[in-house]
Amino acid sequence: MRDLIFVGYIVAMLFLAFKRPFLFTLIYAYVDIVAPQRLSYFMLNSVPLSLIVFALAFLGFMFADNKQDSRFSFRQAMMVLLLIYCGYTTLQAEVPDGALEKWDWVWKALVFAIFLPLTLKTKLRLEALALFMVLCAGTLIITGGIKTLASGGGYGVLVLLVDNNAGLYEGSIISTVAICIIPLILWLANHGTIFPPDWRVKAFAYALIFAALLIPIGTQARTGLVCILVLAVLQLRFVRYRMLYAGLAMAVGLMSIPFLPQSFTERMATIENYEADQSASTRIAVWQWTIDYAKNNPFGGGFEVYRINKLTYELSEVDVSQYEEWGIDPDDVDARLVEDEARAFHSSYFEMLGEQGYPGLVLWMLIHFGGLWRMEVLRRKYSKSEKQGEQWVAPLAIALQHGHIIFLVGALFLGIAYQPFVYMLVALQIGLDTYMTRRSAEAQWKPIANRLTGAAKPGALPQPRRPFTN
Repeated sequence: MRDLIFVGYIVAMLFLAFKRPFLFTLIYAYVDIVAPQRLSYFMLNSVPLSLIVFALAFLGFMFADNKQDSRFSFRQAMMVLLLIYCGYTTLQAEVPDGALEKWDWVWKALVFAIFLPLTLKTKLRLEALALFMVLCAGTLIITGGIKTLASGGGYGVLVLLVDNNAGLYEGSIISTVAICIIPLILWLANHGTIFPPDWRVKAFAYALIFAALLIPIGTQARTGLVCILVLAVLQLRFVRYRMLYAGLAMAVGLMSIPFLPQSFTERMATIENYEADQSASTRIAVWQWTIDYAKNNPFGGGFEVYRINKLTYELSEVDVSQYEEWGIDPDDVDARLVEDEARAFHSSYFEMLGEQGYPGLVLWMLIHFGGLWRMEVLRRKYSKSEKQGEQWVAPLAIALQHGHIIFLVGALFLGIAYQPFVYMLVALQIGLDTYMTRRSAEAQWKPIANRLTGAAKPGALPQPRRPFTN
């Protein structure tokens, strides 16, 4: 029965998209984020759903969309280069089978991110994509928030729509995404037009934000707590009374501690005591291995190269934060030797360095940090604009910038360098950038065109033409 509901829902959306081909692009975003094929028992997971929908989106753009206003940006070119380079390293990979398995979904994420900005030619389309991203992620976030309130969650215990540990269904990844979309939720609640921002929209937005803040608690992901702190700091940029805001934020944080599950507070305490935490110590050992590997292999080892690592590190038997309290000399502390192998990078930056080497890391950083810079350019350009049709631009640039910063901070501790959701965020940034660049160019050309054609300004009396003189 569940399969029939999912199939009927997707078929209905596809039917609507044949009248408005851009909807195929939004349906692909839904398929990529929610992954309904994972929720299906046999009907959807037996067909290449994402490939079919992407083909329809591409054909709809090619044959039914006006491509006159489409623009190709510098960051799209960087993604093309990264795609080609990843293909090359896959052919040279140290772990061929694992590399081909990862390449099978990475190329789709990059190709869609390259294609998507070409379709984002209007403000309505930009808003529609942002809305779909928020609502699709909200499908998982609302489920996780309700279960957290009901049971308190637990590390590796909170199950979202399905018992799956891949993509956004993984606890740390959904925690990062849940916090990074909060600025976008606020923008839609204040500047959206598809659902005008009345009290119902705002109530839903605040409820969704509350659910998003519950996700790091339910998953007990330490990265999620770090992302919440980053979000709180970023909000200081534009609040009027910063000291009051900081004081209230600290007060709310302290007052919420008694209501948090004890397992959550105990796990968050391990952030400080990383020397005694095997997970944190393993990450540091993997990062050191990656740096050493890149020295000998500057062009990387291809996808899944971490499978060849072998690690040896010392793990303290005593909570290091209590050395001074107990009067313990660190040199006298017993430490056991831990040996491990085939441990994942647990950092997108080291993931890129190990798999794609220095060229891949540079391309990846140009794509992401270039987006932060371009959003800052748009923010400064339109923050003081008084034009009715431009007052939404700076807030959207800020929302995309803040969400991206939160994601990049989370990426310090997660191997999500190719997470499709963030590449949709990148595509949304590129779409906004190219759209406003085109509008700015058109605004500059109109007065010149008027002078060349002799067209008068609205309401002005026609002026007699002067004879041409050499």
